Amino acid sequence: MSTTLNPPSTQKKTNRLGLEVLNYKGSKTTLCAGCGHNSISERIVECFYEMGVEPWQVAKLSGIGCSSKSPAYFLGQSHGFNGVHGRMPSIATGALLANRNLIGLGVTGDGDTASIGIGQFMHLLRRNLPMIYIIENNGVYGLTKGQFSATADLGSTLKTGAPNQLPPFDCCVLALQWGATFVARSFSGDKRQLQALLKAAIAHRGLSVIDVISPCVTFNDHEGSTKSYSYVQDHEEALHELEFVPYYSEIAVDIAEGGVQEVELHDGSRLRIRKLDRQYDPTSRMGALAALETAEAQGEVLTGLLYVNTAKPTLLDLLNLIEEPLSTLPENRVRPTRAVLEQVMEELT
Repeated sequence: MSTTLNPPSTQKKTNRLGLEVLNYKGSKTTLCAGCGHNSISERIVECFYEMGVEPWQVAKLSGIGCSSKSPAYFLGQSHGFNGVHGRMPSIATGALLANRNLIGLGVTGDGDTASIGIGQFMHLLRRNLPMIYIIENNGVYGLTKGQFSATADLGSTLKTGAPNQLPPFDCCVLALQWGATFVARSFSGDKRQLQALLKAAIAHRGLSVIDVISPCVTFNDHEGSTKSYSYVQDHEEALHELEFVPYYSEIAVDIAEGGVQEVELHDGSRLRIRKLDRQYDPTSRMGALAALETAEAQGEVLTGLLYVNTAKPTLLDLLNLIEEPLSTLPENRVRPTRAVLEQVMEELT
């Protein structure tokens, strides 16, 4: 009697678009082994794959710095533009005005955002440009040998022992005060939380700012740093547990009354927020600012969804852009006629 063994399945796992996870990967990283930025890149690959986003519908945008190298390591089939230091928001604004169908994904650092790029960042906030803006925040300038950045906490020290004597910019506080409609903080080592936040940001229609504490293993992972792995692990205070339910999944779960708050996002996806030991309303901007101020006073690193607003119009809404991408319109629809130009000139005289 002979037994025929079934051969192992050679069918590769695909998402709802029929794409493999390989379609969402990029080049091999050249960052330091153990860099938190690599963990963020891995989460981006996972989230876009699991959400079933067409990679060629994504525009990856960055500036200068270790963080701005990382778009090369994910979504290799996406559009990409590596801009001038601190000027990525201008590039993003132009790209998304030209083609509103693109999903803008900006990856930046604490120097690229809070130092040379802070003016651009502030105008991006006030305009509520619909894009995902990830700050890979390690508190130092990794490309120039580890000097303090503008997000380094007061009293934290360099590897040499020199203390930081200047107060930091809190990018989440700036985002809350000046117009972002999705504001979150996470830790590159917290896979589950960061995944939920990234998926919600993909579904959100508005500016999503995610400040990710991403330790620099070469220059800022020592005792005395408040951006090190050990410090964040010891001082992280999660606001809540997050669960993301995409619009194409059946929404059926038994929830204890009063235990969960749901936020419905623009595409019908839902973000379930399970409260822990504190009462927190992520739709309250003032509540978010107060929570961050309290956490700073207590030396905590507050993580989770700080604020979400699904009602505020985006820059595209305010400009009354047509639904068709401007970049696809033929010349006869975008070039003013001679009569129109003459009318404009007449009005100016």
